[in-house]
Amino acid sequence: MGEDCYNAAAWLLDRHLAEGRGGRLAVVAGEERWSYEDLSRLVAAVQHGLGALGVRPEERVAMVVRDEPAFLAWFLGCLRSGVVPVPLSTMLTGPEVAAIVDDARAATVVVSADHLPLLPDVAAGAPELRHAIVLGRPAGPAPTTPAAPAPPAPPAVELVAFDDLDDDSDAPVARTRRDSPAFWLYSSGTTGTPKGVMHRHASLEATATTYAREVLRVGPEDRFFSAAKLFFAFGLGNALTFPLSVGAATVLDSRPASPSMVADVVALHRPTLLFGTPGLLAAMLATGIEPGPFGSVRLGVTAGEALPAEVHRRFTGRFGFPVLDGLGSTEALHIFLSNREGSERPGSSGTPVDGYEVRLVDDAGREVLDTGTPGNLQVAGPSVASGYWCRTEASQAAFEGRWLRTGDVYLREEDGCYRFLGRTSDMIKAGGIWVAPAEVEGVLVTHPDVAEAAVVGGRTPDGLEEVVAYVVTRPGAAVAVSGIEAHCRERMAPFKRPRRIELVDELPKTATGKVQRYRLRARVATGAVPAGDGVGAATRR
Repeated sequence: MGEDCYNAAAWLLDRHLAEGRGGRLAVVAGEERWSYEDLSRLVAAVQHGLGALGVRPEERVAMVVRDEPAFLAWFLGCLRSGVVPVPLSTMLTGPEVAAIVDDARAATVVVSADHLPLLPDVAAGAPELRHAIVLGRPAGPAPTTPAAPAPPAPPAVELVAFDDLDDDSDAPVARTRRDSPAFWLYSSGTTGTPKGVMHRHASLEATATTYAREVLRVGPEDRFFSAAKLFFAFGLGNALTFPLSVGAATVLDSRPASPSMVADVVALHRPTLLFGTPGLLAAMLATGIEPGPFGSVRLGVTAGEALPAEVHRRFTGRFGFPVLDGLGSTEALHIFLSNREGSERPGSSGTPVDGYEVRLVDDAGREVLDTGTPGNLQVAGPSVASGYWCRTEASQAAFEGRWLRTGDVYLREEDGCYRFLGRTSDMIKAGGIWVAPAEVEGVLVTHPDVAEAAVVGGRTPDGLEEVVAYVVTRPGAAVAVSGIEAHCRERMAPFKRPRRIELVDELPKTATGKVQRYRLRARVATGAVPAGDGVGAATRR
């Protein structure tokens, strides 16, 4: 490659082989162990497979892939070929995946075998899809009777087994540059509709040489474990970018994040860095996980939503290692505000990471300079996205020159730390993932007995955000909350589903018929019915 050329996969992988570190451990997945040389051969097989399928540079390849070594191989293999990988949540339904694949105009999708049943819906909703690469076999014990055949691929979609792409000879590095399109991550962000967040090749190294190096002080002897999955911007940095940036090892586990899963992984693989959401930490406290096996962990990291101060104090007191809470976003790729080891401030997002600038502005766009005065948070830095794919209005609303509007309201305290106060929109962040109220409401009103619905964010006893739905039923309908819950379960990803559903007589509205969400949020916060809002008092779970 010429002096002006740069490829993120080459920086993350090739240089370790060139500098004699190919034999170092790169990936731990259950009983599997992959060296950097092993990973490089897997990446080459991906590149040859892309070539055989006719995938060209800058075309998109959608990925519905669990946390397994093949995720790293496909993500890096696409980058190394100049192709744009688009990791998608493994929690989405088939129609939800289809909408994103269609929006990205991806002709190729890579799926872990457990997610193969999504394919008919994906193909039906994404007419440009032509190839589906299947990774491995479905998880679970070996069947005692002949297994049922996998769902047939629609006629227009060719199924290809990754195991059949066995050419792992050297493959060339694409002629990319630092500003070349590298990968997309889909996010609902603050406006509801999923949008393709476009990142450059330079973005990955930028997060590694700022946050990972300066805040976490990562090194080759670290062992990384992220309960947040690779398809998240947070998990992608924790489990791929950061360990590979220093020639360290990443521990992968495809099971859903839970206290017992984390305890199993920590006891077996002894990670030094543990990444998760505030909700996971609260659950670990609630389920009484024993702290003994966590002696290997030198640092914990949380992001996705604000970590309540009391959960922070209780967790560090029980488990004995410091936890650094921070703020990041899909658009900024990783954490840009963070606490620091030795000066953690419970209830605070910390201070700006070196290399990033933050500012607070009022609603008129004037910078807020006084400490203790709330303002809308904006960030500028080397990993901020180029914009949203085919979303001109959304891009103009979020990006102001080099500044990114985060949609968060913060204040700066006397010591320079930033404290989260709320959001500038109705969006909800449940389990660290954005949820659009309109999307949930759209599902609720498809129930035959539901006339109206309004969704707002509430708080659990631990102070974490959850989805709360207020539902008005049709006159004369006899509706059980359990039936509405089942309706939602069939039609949306788990993180979007209401955790509390309240049946009400009517919704509070303005004279022009707009739902007064602030009154519903007040009801959630106090448990009382705001005077004159016409909302019934019965709550049903």
